[in-house]
Amino acid sequence: MSSFLFRGLTVNYDIKGEGEPVLLLQGNTASSGMFAPVIEEYANNFKVITLDFPGHGKSDRLEQFETDFWYYNAMVCLALLDETNTEKVTVIGTSGGALVALNMGLEAPARIKAIVADSFEGAYPLNTFINDLKTDREEAKRNSDAVAFWQHNHGEDWEKIVDLDTDMLLRFAERGHSFFHKPIAELSIPTWLTGSREDEYCDYLEDIYLDLQKKNRRLKIYLFEKGGHPAMLSNHEQFLGLVGQWIVKF
Repeated sequence: MSSFLFRGLTVNYDIKGEGEPVLLLQGNTASSGMFAPVIEEYANNFKVITLDFPGHGKSDRLEQFETDFWYYNAMVCLALLDETNTEKVTVIGTSGGALVALNMGLEAPARIKAIVADSFEGAYPLNTFINDLKTDREEAKRNSDAVAFWQHNHGEDWEKIVDLDTDMLLRFAERGHSFFHKPIAELSIPTWLTGSREDEYCDYLEDIYLDLQKKNRRLKIYLFEKGGHPAMLSNHEQFLGLVGQWIVKF
């Protein structure tokens, strides 16, 4: 991996493949390592850019995550575009990465060709998720599959990263603010909202997306009938095929 400095922090990134530039953004508590099962397929089709957000993966560690986590990391990603001399990019963000992608589109539309925002909770934190967050995270720490995922993404200090994310989410929810600094109605670039109807974290994802679409008729929705969270991995072959079709249209 390569690296660059963002506000004094070393941020690691990687570039694979050639062709149309595509930036993949992972969800909360993950790193670019979450894309390991699919990265080669993407690199066979696109010039794929990935990074580890500050405090995650192989990037410099933090003692506390920024409360405005998704906006902050959108600024990190825009700095990465400058670092890699990428004038315009298609951004595919999943879960929390979708919120980062949408912030990028709202703040710097001239730099973003299109967005695929996958498996995310809308413009505000879900009360059902926040209310059970501490309990759910503690249970997940005793789940061997979850622990293996976090260790793969971060190494031996995975638990501290998960705890920092939990603390950040609770602080953010207390503020009652939107994930975005600008209204979603101002998003002016081609955007697809994707997800699964079987998403285990949100069983009314379609309602959330339809509500966003009412605020911005430019948004398009595609929901998979099957698959878990996130849809881009649980339906990875079909998802990649759709992304390829969409990019041709952009």
